[in-house]
Amino acid sequence: QVQLVESGGGLVQAGGSLRLSCAASGSIFSICAMGWHRQAPGKQRELVATITTGSNTNYADAVKGRFTISRDSAKNTVYLQTNSLKPEDTAVYYCNAVCTYSTISSVRRGDYWGQGTQVTVSS
Repeated sequence: QVQLVESGGGLVQAGGSLRLSCAASGSIFSICAMGWHRQAPGKQRELVATITTGSNTNYADAVKGRFTISRDSAKNTVYLQTNSLKPEDTAVYYCNAVCTYSTISSVRRGDYWGQGTQVTVSS
């Protein structure tokens, strides 16, 4: 079982920055792809950014060039640096881990979520 705890959200003016953190309960980055998703009021949860076990990153078009996902294996923590924030970035941001557990006879997948951290951008 993987536990994820997000932090770093808050209230910021448009154009500002926040760094979100997601602390994982153990050394999981070799078997888990990590991601950040967000959900605004009245909208579906959407993918923001991902980082694979091989450190490949991918971003939603809406955040490309403004957000950066990274990870620190020594701290078991994934970060989302958010710059040039816009009011439309306001949402609850969730950390996600998709993990692959392989044995000689089976492969099992685990999908884990944090509790979320609120980001509010004022105009």
